[in-house]
Amino acid sequence: MYLPVKLVKQTLKRYCLLLPLLFLSLPLQASILEHLNELSRQHPGQSGVYILEKGEESLLTRAWLAESAQKTIDVQYFIWSTDNIGTLASESLLTAAERGVRVRVIVDDLLIDAEPETLLSLDAHPNIQIKIYNPLHSVGRGTLSQLWHLITDFRGSNQRMHDKVVIYDQTIAITGGRNMADEYYDYDHTYNFRDRDVMVAGSVLPRIQHSFDNFWQSPLSVSLGKLLAEEKSQLSAEQVKDYTEWLHRYASDPLNFASEVRIAITNMATKVEQIFMQLHWTKVDYIHDIPGKNNQRNNLGGGGQTTSSLIELLSKAEKEILIESPYLIMPEGGFEFFAELLAKGVQIAVVTNSLASTDNLQAYSGYQKQKQRLLDLGISLYEFKPNPGIHRHLIDRHEQLGKTSPIFALNAKSLVIDNRITYIGTFNFDPRSANLNTEVGVVIDDSKIAHQVAQVIRRDMQPENSWDAAVGIDQQGVGFLKRLKVDLWSLLPLDPVL
Repeated sequence: MYLPVKLVKQTLKRYCLLLPLLFLSLPLQASILEHLNELSRQHPGQSGVYILEKGEESLLTRAWLAESAQKTIDVQYFIWSTDNIGTLASESLLTAAERGVRVRVIVDDLLIDAEPETLLSLDAHPNIQIKIYNPLHSVGRGTLSQLWHLITDFRGSNQRMHDKVVIYDQTIAITGGRNMADEYYDYDHTYNFRDRDVMVAGSVLPRIQHSFDNFWQSPLSVSLGKLLAEEKSQLSAEQVKDYTEWLHRYASDPLNFASEVRIAITNMATKVEQIFMQLHWTKVDYIHDIPGKNNQRNNLGGGGQTTSSLIELLSKAEKEILIESPYLIMPEGGFEFFAELLAKGVQIAVVTNSLASTDNLQAYSGYQKQKQRLLDLGISLYEFKPNPGIHRHLIDRHEQLGKTSPIFALNAKSLVIDNRITYIGTFNFDPRSANLNTEVGVVIDDSKIAHQVAQVIRRDMQPENSWDAAVGIDQQGVGFLKRLKVDLWSLLPLDPVL
């Protein structure tokens, strides 16, 4: 059983700041995408890279690219919420489909909370196809069916698609830690994620597209019409029309837009053009898992292609490894692997969530049990604060938030090796990412990008943003109940599924 499901769903359904924003009609700038293709031809064998540190910038860039796409949009997400951001993202894809763009969407089944009518109304458009990955929990499943699969296929129920990637016109893609929900773009009222994406173009795109196509063709990705055949047969054309018209009205209502959002939308075409001009062309690889992760069926191990690739990269470190991960739980063999690196003189520093900032008490309970051993090993540990000073650097409208600034939790998944190799993607440093969830990410062999990412990771480790775990400071704002819950979770043998 995947125990955190109910609690995670509750977290994702928080009341969100109304942000009916960015998926309005943006100026169509297909000429810039054409120019991007020309830039790619000027840099054979290389890929353009731009790091998206800020949530709002990452969201606006997605919005602009969705509005500018002319041929295809391929979308792969672990979470697609029905909150404000998720609703407006759906409308942007519908708008693209209505102008002739082919839209394909794969979403993991675990945390879907949309009504069947909502999903089917989008899927009804001839240019939109939606598939659900490993549908054992939510879509088309009743309670008895869910329980049956948990009992008879424990591993299968825990094997999720954690990939997050969007590909526009097979020309440019965005991947990283962000799902499609308010809290990943700094627009939740109470709780947001400090995250990181990377936008890439050029020679790496065929590999990204190939990975998406493998998932699309996999038997694990099941069409919505097949899963909801009965509901589909009962859905009338009038219901589809009513829903799609509501989506368009919602996205175009000027009363729903804050003034700073209107300004951001207006300026986005110029901003994206500037971003494209800042693309750094270099050597980039894309690492990814196959659908199903590995061939294991009877246990919770097995590793995967992403795991093997990251182990290989880390094993070549000579001086320093910087890691940023929301969760830190060593899988089998992890302690021995890092002990060998430390023994040969490699310095290792990790920033992860504190108890005060984390949204996943189950995962934190696994880290808590291992923390002292990690420190004794010689790893420098830093725990992210819930109210870090980095707020003012990452949220452009920080001053407007004032005292209502929400909690910040770490969700970025990155590492830098020897100030030369950078990984940005979806992989958490825990057994679930190592063995169960499919993961993706880019590996950038470039000292300039490595220096850029290392600098921001080190900033996240600074005292204004994180506690030094070795000092043992009592974390402010952590109540007795939260501590008790973590202690209770730590009593259960959950580590393989954390």
